Amino acid sequence: MPFHLIALIGLTLVNLFQLFISILNYRSAENPTPENVKDLYDQETYRRWKQYNHEKCRLAILSTLVSFLVAFALLLLNVYSLVCNALATASDTLATLIVLIVYHLAQTLFMLPLEYYDTFAIEEKFGFNRSSRKTFLLDQVKNFILSLLLIFGLTWLFQALHQGMGDGVLILFAVLAFVILMGINFLYPFIARLFNKFTPLEEGELKDKLTGLLEKHGYKVRAIQVMDASRRSTKSNAYFTGFGKMKTIVLYDTLLQKMEPDEICAVFAHELGHGLHRDVQKSQVLSLFSIALMGVGLWLLARTEALYPAFGFSAVNYGLAMLLLSDVVMGLLSPLMNLFTCWHSRKAEYRADATAVKEGYGPALISGLKKISKDNFANLAPSPLVVKLTYSHPPLSQRIAAIEQAMEE
Repeated sequence: MPFHLIALIGLTLVNLFQLFISILNYRSAENPTPENVKDLYDQETYRRWKQYNHEKCRLAILSTLVSFLVAFALLLLNVYSLVCNALATASDTLATLIVLIVYHLAQTLFMLPLEYYDTFAIEEKFGFNRSSRKTFLLDQVKNFILSLLLIFGLTWLFQALHQGMGDGVLILFAVLAFVILMGINFLYPFIARLFNKFTPLEEGELKDKLTGLLEKHGYKVRAIQVMDASRRSTKSNAYFTGFGKMKTIVLYDTLLQKMEPDEICAVFAHELGHGLHRDVQKSQVLSLFSIALMGVGLWLLARTEALYPAFGFSAVNYGLAMLLLSDVVMGLLSPLMNLFTCWHSRKAEYRADATAVKEGYGPALISGLKKISKDNFANLAPSPLVVKLTYSHPPLSQRIAAIEQAMEE
C-alpha cells in the first residue's frame, strides 16, 4: 500500500477541515445578532468586535497553514528517519524520543512568531493582553516541556507494553493511560501553579455566601481559590477542577474585579452545579473511550510493520506511530467524536446553569454571563455547524433563553 501518500492525504484532509471551521468563524461576523443579546455591544463595540473576530480568524487560518506545512514537510521529506539515522541511534526508546522532539521543536519554532503576534499585536491592540514578554516565553518553555513529557510518557508506556505483551497490550494500555490522566487531573491544582499564583478567597461576606452554598448541598471542596489571571489577560472566567479531596473551584481575579457579589455567586453556583452533577467524572469516562480508541489506533499502526519503510525506518518507530495517530487518524475521527462530546458538554452547561437558577440567581447569572461575554469579545451569532462541532459551551443567546425558561418553570 502507498502508506506515505495515504498519510499525506489524510493530514491534508484534517487541515482542510480546520480551515473550513476558521472560514465559517470568519463569515459568522455577518450573521444577525439574536434579539436577547443585542444590547451587549453598542455600535462602536460591535465594530471593534468584528475587527477582532476577523483578525483572530485570519491568524487562525495562517496558523493552520503553517502547522500543516511543517507537519507535511516532515513527513514528505522523511525528516524523522533522517535525523535518527544521522544520530545513529540503535535504541528504540531513544528513536521514539527523537521523533517526538523533532516534531514538537519544529512546530514550536514555526508557531512561536504567530503566537507572539497573537498576544502582543492582536490581544494587546484590543486591550486584552497583560502578559510580559518574559512571562510569554516562560509559558512557551513550560508548555513545550510538559506536552513533550506527556506525549513521550504515553508513547513509551505503549511501546514497553507492546514489546513485552504483543497484542495483549490493548486493555492494559487503556487502563494505565487512563490512570495516568486521572492522576494528572487529581494533581492539576498543583500543576497549574507552574503558570499562575493561587490564593484563598479572602474572608468576608462574599466568601460566607459561597461557603453557605456549599454547606447547603453538603458539598466539600479543598478550597475556593482566586487565580491571578490579570497577570496575562483582562478576560474573565471560573472553572471547577480536580476530584476527590482535590476538588477546587477557581475564580479569576478579573471576575472578582468586574462583577457584583450576586453575579459572582451565580457563577459560583454554576460551577457548584458541575460538581453536584459529577460532570468532571462523566468527562473522564468519555476520555476513557478516547484513550481506548487511541490504544486501538496505536496497536494497528504498531503491528503494520510495512508502514515504516515508507518513511525511511527499517523497523517500527512508536514515535512516528503516535504522530500519525494524533495528526491523521484521530484528526480524521475527531469531527464525528466531537459531535457527541461537545453535545454532552453543552448539555452539562445547561444543567449547571439550572443549578444557579434553582438557587435564585437566574437574573444575576444572565447579567454575569453578559459581562463575561462582553469582556471576552464573544461571538454572539456563531455558525450553528461550528457550534455542533467545536463548542463546549452553548452560545450566549441560547444559554439566556434556557435560563429564562428555567426561571419561568
